[in-house]
Amino acid sequence: MAPPREAIELITGLGEWLRLGLELFGMVAIGAGAVAAVSGMVRARLDAHSVSFTAARLTLARYLVLALEFQLAADVIETAVAPDWTTIGRLAAIGTIRTALNYFLGREMARERAEMRAG
Repeated sequence: MAPPREAIELITGLGEWLRLGLELFGMVAIGAGAVAAVSGMVRARLDAHSVSFTAARLTLARYLVLALEFQLAADVIETAVAPDWTTIGRLAAIGTIRTALNYFLGREMARERAEMRAG
């Protein structure tokens, strides 16, 4: 027996709101990361320290990794709500790209942390 149409519409609506919220959190994470990176550079400059672009990049990269996770979660919810082959294919492509971005950002962050510790 199929679930009532109202239940399906309710679940679909909730899924869309959840997806929208996750996308919003991703955007907020990117904005917060940009503010944190720039404010760190400004504070360093005002304290008469040399500005470390590596530290700013690491700060921004941490927020970007978080934002990518929120965006990927939103894409998974979108696919769960409307599972057609086009959406599934788009999720596979976006998931692959975002996973690769996370991987390379993580590697770059580890390398730059090691460089900062070394000197």
